[in-house]
Amino acid sequence: MKIAFVYDAVYPWVKGGAEMRIHELGKRLSVRGHEVHIFGIKWWEGEDIFEYEGMILHGVCKARNLYVNGRRSISEAIIFAVKLFPELRKENFDLIDVSVFPYFSCFTVKAVSILNKARLVFTWHEVWNDYWYEYLGRAGLFGQLVEKAVSKLSGNNIAVSGWTKERLEALGVPGARITVIPNGIDLKRISGIKPDSGKAPAGTENKTYEIIFAGRLIKEKNVDLLIKAVDFLKADFPNLRCCIVGDGPEKAGLVELAKKTGVYGNVEFAGFQEYGALIGKIKASKVLVLPSGREGFGMVVIEAFACGVPVVTVRAKYNAAQGLIENGVDGLVVEKEYREIAKALQKIIEKNSNYRGISEAAFRKAKNYDWEEIIEKVCLVYEDYMKKS
Repeated sequence: MKIAFVYDAVYPWVKGGAEMRIHELGKRLSVRGHEVHIFGIKWWEGEDIFEYEGMILHGVCKARNLYVNGRRSISEAIIFAVKLFPELRKENFDLIDVSVFPYFSCFTVKAVSILNKARLVFTWHEVWNDYWYEYLGRAGLFGQLVEKAVSKLSGNNIAVSGWTKERLEALGVPGARITVIPNGIDLKRISGIKPDSGKAPAGTENKTYEIIFAGRLIKEKNVDLLIKAVDFLKADFPNLRCCIVGDGPEKAGLVELAKKTGVYGNVEFAGFQEYGALIGKIKASKVLVLPSGREGFGMVVIEAFACGVPVVTVRAKYNAAQGLIENGVDGLVVEKEYREIAKALQKIIEKNSNYRGISEAAFRKAKNYDWEEIIEKVCLVYEDYMKKS
């Protein structure tokens, strides 16, 4: 098959769950003999179109800021959608898989699929619905209407989690039109990465950090709750070490909060890390914390599981990551409040905890998410879509 993936952000220039998914699936589809193209913003220097790891990348417009004032840029999404049309129209694809967010490109892809008679697949990483009002205030009605309109465009939908499927059904999409195929991890690659070589403080069972967070430093991630939890724990764990991996618009405020609460010496702001370094830091930690109020999947959760590291996350209406955790078995799910997060962390990091048991349970679960297993499901689903009249 000749397959096109469409998403404005392209790995490795932009790193996130959706970008990683397309990259990993594209590589594996190419190895299986399919011709794979990726259409996105041109984040790189040089030619607009070039081959990368067996795939053909198309930069349809100049790089622009994805975020403005901490929110996804509407103008960027519209410009990408407009510039995408002539580039995608040039070639005939058997199947086009478009990541739904940020929506406008879905209308472009729908038009091209009709004109070029290509099968169309929508991949849903998140469904916001009424969350739009929290994100944009009154203007959220516009976002909600656009999302609803997009949900009517395709009969073939892939949701990255059962959580997302349920929210998509709530928009009126029949369950029979939705297939759940989760994000994955490269277990072989992760197993070959060594823990961070930093010297472990005394009493941490050879771990450099007790706690780690990894993700974009944006408001929805609630990293401030983690810093407050560290402050809450410091009296009992004065040598507590917490690593915060990532960059974003909230970083300056978080650094200031750490200084104000007196835990700056306990918190390492590691900034952005290449994948191998990130995994090394996770392996060097006892527990990963994801206090996010909104996650379409939570890739870092299964990455932590693959490192044998349990996860603490929060109960929140829009947090799909909580669906990845079996509470009390491979991690803990608690209320979105810093004291509750702190108490959960204490259960895991204290000396008399059943750390080995929850660590082994986390590692076992990771085996369900290997990319080699997931690509088989993707191929079967694509083949099924191609057979539809």
